[in-house]
Amino acid sequence: MLEELKKEVYQANMDLPHYGLVTFTWGNVSGIDREKGLFVIKPSGIDYENLSPEDMVVMDLEGNKIEGNYQPSSDTATHVELYKAFSEIGGIVHTHSSYATSWAQAGRSIPCYGTTHADYIYGEVPCVRCLTKEEIDCGYEENTGHLIVDFFQEMEKDVMAVPAVLCKNHGPFTWGKDSKEAVHHAVVLEEVAKMAYRAESLNPHIQPAPEELQQKHYYRKHGTKAYYGQKEIGSVNLLVEKL
Repeated sequence: MLEELKKEVYQANMDLPHYGLVTFTWGNVSGIDREKGLFVIKPSGIDYENLSPEDMVVMDLEGNKIEGNYQPSSDTATHVELYKAFSEIGGIVHTHSSYATSWAQAGRSIPCYGTTHADYIYGEVPCVRCLTKEEIDCGYEENTGHLIVDFFQEMEKDVMAVPAVLCKNHGPFTWGKDSKEAVHHAVVLEEVAKMAYRAESLNPHIQPAPEELQQKHYYRKHGTKAYYGQKEIGSVNLLVEKL
């Protein structure tokens, strides 16, 4: 079942240690088949070097295991809530990458200090509040998902324009159109978190990049007037004309 998606999600999970985003088993990736209403996720607590595509676990959007020899990631319920709330999301990553997690533990959003950040994320990377004792004691992972969903909906944020969030005292989640893009955003987030930390160390009075610069860099890569990179017309790659 979902053999191609299992391979895709397996490779995305293997990319986490490749890019230095996980220590031991501290991370997970999932990807969803929207037509079938099923998603594939890493099994809980299995060392990366011991994983294979066949070990990936198939789940439904009610949190039921459909196929798999192992129990799914302990963060599965968070993935479920994000998939249910945002149909645009096709893949999700959770890590404890050190710089992004440091910002989360400090309870701070990551300001947009420069164009590297602005190329991928519209505005700051938000840090949502810590869960209450009641939320932790009853449905911790599910309530983590609810917290993220409620924040993005209440703040009317576009999850595809802001494909990352920090959970206070916990760590980051990222997402994308598929599991590969979700990992890409996790790599970007860690680099952005590192740069922001260093920038504040060099200049404690630093301010976010000018709004017009942030928008220029975001929209030259995203939206209908984007002109960064190549697009394919027929069999020929052409540089997108600057608008």
